[in-house]
Amino acid sequence: MSATEIDYYEQLGVSRDADGATIKSAYRKLAMKYHPDRNQGCKENEAKFKAVSEAYDCLKDPQKRAAYDRFGHAAFTQGMNGGGGGHPGADFGDIGDIFETIFGSAFGGGGRAQARRGADLRYDMEVTLEEAFHGKSSEIEIEVSQTCDTCQGSGATPGTQKRTCNLCAGQGKVRAKQGFFVVERPCPNCHGAGEIITSPCRDCRGEGQVDRPQKLQIDIPPGVDTGTRIRLSGKGEAGPRGAAPGDLYIFVHVKQHPIFVREGTTLATRVPISFTKAALGGSIEIPGLDGEELTLEIPAGIQSGKQLRQRGAGMPVLQGRGRGDMVVEIAVETPTKLTKEQRALLEQFRELETGDECPESRSFFDKLKDAFGG
Repeated sequence: MSATEIDYYEQLGVSRDADGATIKSAYRKLAMKYHPDRNQGCKENEAKFKAVSEAYDCLKDPQKRAAYDRFGHAAFTQGMNGGGGGHPGADFGDIGDIFETIFGSAFGGGGRAQARRGADLRYDMEVTLEEAFHGKSSEIEIEVSQTCDTCQGSGATPGTQKRTCNLCAGQGKVRAKQGFFVVERPCPNCHGAGEIITSPCRDCRGEGQVDRPQKLQIDIPPGVDTGTRIRLSGKGEAGPRGAAPGDLYIFVHVKQHPIFVREGTTLATRVPISFTKAALGGSIEIPGLDGEELTLEIPAGIQSGKQLRQRGAGMPVLQGRGRGDMVVEIAVETPTKLTKEQRALLEQFRELETGDECPESRSFFDKLKDAFGG
């Protein structure tokens, strides 16, 4: 390392085992401190800004950082490119790649590596069961990296020129021997672009992207459930150096409902009824999610745990036709507070009981007598 080549880790003030988040945080603080817009005319601070930007550009990329950790600044000098002054065991000459011969080139027929598309983003949206039933149109706002308007995503100051990468000689890829094989990878110095930005754009600091809030209209279709994923093509992070953007994925979470439990397209609920209604029969009304009152007939003599099914009263089928069912489980409730008149009537009823009114109870106690000898 020459006297003018300051260690990149020292340049950012981080340890060599610092993670990506620590490196990014350190860079942002220094970039804000030395940014030319804050230090008009100060050549020294401008030089420091370029130095910390160069250090961050290396350490933020795993492949480039690995090369730097192994070879230091020599990893990005001309000596590392070619058979002359390179690292022993490395061969960046024009040797046919065995993997390319067998599987075909991953870099578009031997040219520069294709720019990576932008990262996909995730947004978690919570909806009520009623909104999941009817569908919902909602506007969301997220902060996302977008193409820099100043440099149009190139990362370079308008009017300036890029230089050819001296590590890959503009090819965007490097080759290294691994035993009998020659493995081809994207160049860690220029990330496959084949060019190096000499004067980074001030607005995006050479990234070609800036973070901006973005408002989007989201249409939630009827029938969504927790785990439903909605893809918005091209609404993710902007691609590096003007590459295609990624996608935005909306993950739906349905809130718990106070009455209904959802099981796919089936709505289930538990309804308590009085023991007189259970004995004599009758009807109950349940409000549906569609706003209509649902009337269920209770047959006389119904028992707790009995389920009544109403066809077509459940949730809509997502991106399909029809609706699921509603299942109502009956719970016969024993009265806990009785008036004197009610108690007297029940006492009179008990005197009139023959045992045939509750055949299941009678059967159980008959079996009990048989099992224990009377």
